[in-house]
Amino acid sequence: MSTKKQTRIIILGGGFGGLYTALHLEKTLARDPDIEVTLINRENFFLFTPMLHEVAASDLDITHIVNPIRKLLRRVRFFDGDVEQIDLVNKRVSVSHGHEHHHHELEYDHLVLALGSITNFYGLPGLAENSLTMKSLGDAIHLRNHMISNLEEADFECCPHVRAPLLNFVVAGGGFAGAETIAGMNDFLREAVEFYPHLTEEMIRVVLVHPGEVILPELGAKLGHYAQQKLAERKVEIHTKTKVTAVNEREVTLSDGTVITTNTLVWTAGTSPHPLLSTLPCQRERGRVVTNEFMEVPGFPGVWAVGDGAATPDPVGKPYPPTAQHAIRAGRVLAENIRADVRGGRKKPFVFKTIGLLAAIGRRTGVAQIMGINFSGFIAWWLWRTIYLSKLPRFEKKMRVALDWTLDILFAKDIVQFLTERAETMSHELSGTELAPQFVAMTAAQPSADAARSLVA
Repeated sequence: MSTKKQTRIIILGGGFGGLYTALHLEKTLARDPDIEVTLINRENFFLFTPMLHEVAASDLDITHIVNPIRKLLRRVRFFDGDVEQIDLVNKRVSVSHGHEHHHHELEYDHLVLALGSITNFYGLPGLAENSLTMKSLGDAIHLRNHMISNLEEADFECCPHVRAPLLNFVVAGGGFAGAETIAGMNDFLREAVEFYPHLTEEMIRVVLVHPGEVILPELGAKLGHYAQQKLAERKVEIHTKTKVTAVNEREVTLSDGTVITTNTLVWTAGTSPHPLLSTLPCQRERGRVVTNEFMEVPGFPGVWAVGDGAATPDPVGKPYPPTAQHAIRAGRVLAENIRADVRGGRKKPFVFKTIGLLAAIGRRTGVAQIMGINFSGFIAWWLWRTIYLSKLPRFEKKMRVALDWTLDILFAKDIVQFLTERAETMSHELSGTELAPQFVAMTAAQPSADAARSLVA
């Protein structure tokens, strides 16, 4: 009796490109018994990054913008671990998982490279050691905790030279991530300061540093100037045509000569494709793996690439931008092309034109460009929330986010830190004679918990 060999499909990365490829395969090839689809990701959840700044600004609960991958995928296998090496020649992936980093060698017939991108500090001295980032859920939580910690410390600090760095906040990068992050931070800080009796709003300084002529350049000069004007009205200090040139634990130096005394620099000014991609023997463009129009990696049959780490050409030969809306559509097309390759059929090229771009800039204000039409103010903010809420996976999470937004209208922002330290413990054994006399007398006079319950009964 002969058994048919399973076709093994491995997806590396659980971001927008990798997850949506897996979601579409879940409905098609993963149903077949001779197909094994595996998604490998270092976290067991999918992070909806467009709402990340709202977690940092205390607008959303930390768990409401993440979805457990195991709830999203029932037929696709999930491996929670790290990708350590990719061998394209021998069609093998080395992975590890667990506290002790158990190693596995996984063979594949089809491989999807969807490892995404990471923050790039561009070799600026002191930047990696003295800055915060906004790429992960942990980054957002850390930023929120950091802002609250600074407010708590500054409230009881009497020395101005010590208080100043605690109340000065700098964000480097005026793209979507930077503009939305600084808008959320500014709203949070200026609303939270009223709960600190020794602080005033005038003590808070929020600075945005951007190397270009205008922030949010993807939206054009008109909307960029509008966003700058609104942020300036809310007391955000904006330095355009400026870069960060030096960073230490107490100061940030800018290219225009400004020196800001601060312990808070949020770096959103650069990303690079996952460094593991640089080890592959395939063509790359600015670190991104070059593919053809079908998202195949030339020279390596069965290898595909999607998302931030893929350079897939549009109809005029220019690589598509690394955005979520492109990755979502590309994932669906890629899944169909894998199906065509496995079952026989015609592959189709990935062709997609950007529908629109949106940014929230705080206080129920936004900027948007949808199908060539510009929107600003409340309507753009409403469009931002409506569109992104519709894209958030799973009805449960949509409802939780909608409820958070509703409660945000009624109540002030929460200033509770999410700390992970364990409670204090001790391991010193005490004898009865060492116990305090008052404690001995008290315990002797009181019944046990079980006895107390029986007395109540």
